[in-house]
Amino acid sequence: MDYSKIKNIDDGILITNVKNFELSHIFDCGQCFRWNRRSNGNYVGVAFGKVIEVEKRENDVLIYNTNEDEFRNVWCEYFDLNRDYGEIKEELSKDTLLKKSVDFGYGIRILNQEKLEMLISFIISANNRIPMIKRAIENISKKWGEKIIYKDEVFYSFPTVEKLHSGSEKDFEECSTGFRAKYLKDTIDKVYNGEVDLNFIASLDDDGCHKELQKLMGVGPKVADCIMLFSMKKYSAFPVDVWVKKAMMKFYVAPDVSLKKIRDFGRNRFGNLSGFAQQYLFYYARENKIQV
Repeated sequence: MDYSKIKNIDDGILITNVKNFELSHIFDCGQCFRWNRRSNGNYVGVAFGKVIEVEKRENDVLIYNTNEDEFRNVWCEYFDLNRDYGEIKEELSKDTLLKKSVDFGYGIRILNQEKLEMLISFIISANNRIPMIKRAIENISKKWGEKIIYKDEVFYSFPTVEKLHSGSEKDFEECSTGFRAKYLKDTIDKVYNGEVDLNFIASLDDDGCHKELQKLMGVGPKVADCIMLFSMKKYSAFPVDVWVKKAMMKFYVAPDVSLKKIRDFGRNRFGNLSGFAQQYLFYYARENKIQV
């Protein structure tokens, strides 16, 4: 990241000439649940106990409710701004079948999010729709998170494991998590008690990380892939949901191939860029509602 491109503005910073950064591509590609689009096209979100607003003006990105020090320490890493996505897209576009998806989602970046939040969020995501996932996470944050005021609007931080541990299974059910409440309670208790160390899991190699995450109640292969891709920097992960399955069946594999074989195929084909390929495929398939 070239920090000379940063300028201070009222209530925030401006970053000039940012490449491969489109708000809707980043925030609507299935990787995050606490960002919402405003009527002016800006996105407002909660992360790391803070609320920020992001605006795009041609090739410039404006981030409100922050400062340069906080950007260097938090948001630069969060938005993965030290990575050259041009190189990634060039490499993935050598696959002529994938190039259409890369061109379509040209502004996607993979966010580096909090491990506990992603663990809880993607357990909630299993067999669920995005509006319901967002509602459940918001309910949990309202119940146990800290209140944050931005522009006279109330937001809530994602709760600490200590706060979450105080909740019962019934409390989680009342947050609209459905049958996943027992998974959440079991997993949160294990994290709280030190039986599960998310930093240790993140330190394992990609296959070890994927295997270890699946020991947690409510975490299957797809959920594990999402957690490790969006919070543990494991870029060989290849989450296969309904849209990625459709994209893979349309472009690469036979209709009767299992989810595991689709995952294995994707990882073999795209290697350490599998997670990036998955995001392009997911966004293209869902936005275009492709069918097979």
